[in-house]
This record gives sequence, structure tokens and C-alpha cells, in this order.
Amino acid sequence: MYKARIEHLTEAHRVLNKQIDDMERNHPHVKTATLAEMKKRKLLLKDEIARLNKLQWEYEHETVHGDDQ
Repeated sequence: MYKARIEHLTEAHRVLNKQIDDMERNHPHVKTATLAEMKKRKLLLKDEIARLNKLQWEYEHETVHGDDQ
């Protein structure tokens, strides 16, 4: 149910992580505030991925075991 969204957010997280790494290594002139904003966005993506993974797990187990209750 949430798999496509999780995949999309995971890819966005991966790309953002790569951009942050690149900026830290190759662009020391980048403002600290810019990097901080990017890292905050990365953390928000990670939190959303975790939330959706939990919902996906609950959905899958509710569907499989919904009649047992």
C-alpha cells in the first residue's frame, strides 16, 4: 500500500545524502545554514520513511491476520 511512496522517499534520501556528502567534501564555501537545512530535510525524509514502513508492516499484518481477532 505504501511501497511506492517508500521507494520514492528512499531515493530522494539517497540523492540528498549524496549531495550533502559532495558539498562537504568539494565545496567548503557552502554556508553552514544551507548544509544544516539539507541535513534537516534528510532527517525528515528518514523519519517519514520509518513511519511509512511501520504503516506498511501494520497493513500487511492486519490484512493477513485481520480475521483472527
